[in-house]
Amino acid sequence: MSLKSVKDYFRTHGIEERIQEFDVSSATVELAASALHCEPQRIAKTLSFLVEGQAVLIVAAGDAKIDNPKYKTKFGKKAKMLSPDEVEILVGHAVGGVCPFAVNEGVKVYLDISLKRFDTVFPACGSSNSAIELTIEELEKYSSYMEWVDVCKGY
Repeated sequence: MSLKSVKDYFRTHGIEERIQEFDVSSATVELAASALHCEPQRIAKTLSFLVEGQAVLIVAAGDAKIDNPKYKTKFGKKAKMLSPDEVEILVGHAVGGVCPFAVNEGVKVYLDISLKRFDTVFPACGSSNSAIELTIEELEKYSSYMEWVDVCKGY
């Protein structure tokens, strides 16, 4: 269902054919990098959090980790990731395929500055065996992001 919703979403923008589907899993940064034959840091992983009862997605570079003090400064509370069941219910995509496209209404999307090092990145497309290569400008356009944030470290 989730991959279908992302395909439908990208069809309205005329780029559905750019979605790549794999015979192998791309559910983790390492698996996605292997399937795409790219550096792990270029995988645009989408992390799911709960902020004041609302699902919040942070899209970050594959080598970035959440920096708890930065996160708390931005969102006013300690980072609390959603459980796998909560992710599917609140976001609309299952863990391994979470992406910032075709998400449930009310989900807020933020892009972490760790992504700005790259010309293109590879976010998932709603399933554990899909991805799309997007420029940073395209990621901004198609993710309906709220704003760029600086909540990661280690990259």
